[in-house]
Amino acid sequence: MSTHVDPITIPAGGLDEPAHMIDAQGRRSDDPRLARYVADVTNEELLGLLRDMVVLRRIDAEGVALQRQGQLGLWAPCQGQEAAQIGSARGLHDDDVVFPSYRETGVMLARGANPGDYVRMWRGEEGAAYDPAVLHMAPLQIIIGAQTLHAVGYALGILHDASDQVAVTYFGDGASSQGDVSEAMVFAASYRAPVVFICQNNHWAISEPVAVQSQHPIAGRAPGFGIPSLRVDGNDVLACLAATRWAAEQARQGSPAFLELVTYRMGPHTTADDPTRYRDPAELEYWRGKDPIARLQTLLRAEGVLTDEVAAMHAAEADEAAMSMRAACLSMTTRAPLAVFDGVYAEPHTGLAEERRDYERYLATLAEV
Repeated sequence: MSTHVDPITIPAGGLDEPAHMIDAQGRRSDDPRLARYVADVTNEELLGLLRDMVVLRRIDAEGVALQRQGQLGLWAPCQGQEAAQIGSARGLHDDDVVFPSYRETGVMLARGANPGDYVRMWRGEEGAAYDPAVLHMAPLQIIIGAQTLHAVGYALGILHDASDQVAVTYFGDGASSQGDVSEAMVFAASYRAPVVFICQNNHWAISEPVAVQSQHPIAGRAPGFGIPSLRVDGNDVLACLAATRWAAEQARQGSPAFLELVTYRMGPHTTADDPTRYRDPAELEYWRGKDPIARLQTLLRAEGVLTDEVAAMHAAEADEAAMSMRAACLSMTTRAPLAVFDGVYAEPHTGLAEERRDYERYLATLAEV
């Protein structure tokens, strides 16, 4: 069976200044590459995107608080990346399948997550995820870059099914240095798999700046694999929406696509990190001036559609979402430690029984303290 495919036509340009449609001062300017993809977006729909971002920021802050209070083992904040996540997620079809990293709280929100879905994994509870079949979203992936391979594998299945779906994978600038990501792009380009690669370039891979990861824009790597790409202002929700629609269109027409959403991680890498040890406070303040929520609020107030009443309603919805998440977290019943061995095998297993006895002895030492 022949695996020959026709070459992919790669658009030139788009790898210097990130494309944008709403600048940091909240002014609208339609990028000619993106404008047609959001020509149908009304001010009311922009209000919906703003509402999503406000809710996401509040949920994210609550996740940090729950971890600090000992209710979660860890939390991966996404403050500053609201536009990148909400804009891109809203640019997908409901049945497109997402393969996330561990920071895509906003994608979960856009896909209809329940309150407990945000915290179950970080609390270490049974199940440790949402229902992937309901959200059309694979479980959060801790192994850096592994989800890109999963997405391409799923996309190859889409090809065999002759479906109109697209597989979408999210990863950070640090993950772009992983071999898994390069291998995924090789397979995607070779077989023209319907997959969209979304790199959220938030400028810091834990304590390594993006300049160490890549001397040139990350979006410039994709054409070398035969994948068209765009570099977009990741703090501009409208540009992220448009770019994702462009990328999904490419994928549905037979070519993988790559997006670099240039944004910034305002908080720590996770709640186990202290960014003050490696990050210049002046850099943080510079990016505060590019805040994704503030710029959309400025635009919509100028358009006369965002009023104090609407803003108050958004804040109330955000508080309600955060309190629902907190209530779901606190109501979870943690099963007994030894129950982790239940259901591993259908029949008794001597190796597992020995591990269970070892763990039981270890738990006994904790009880003695």
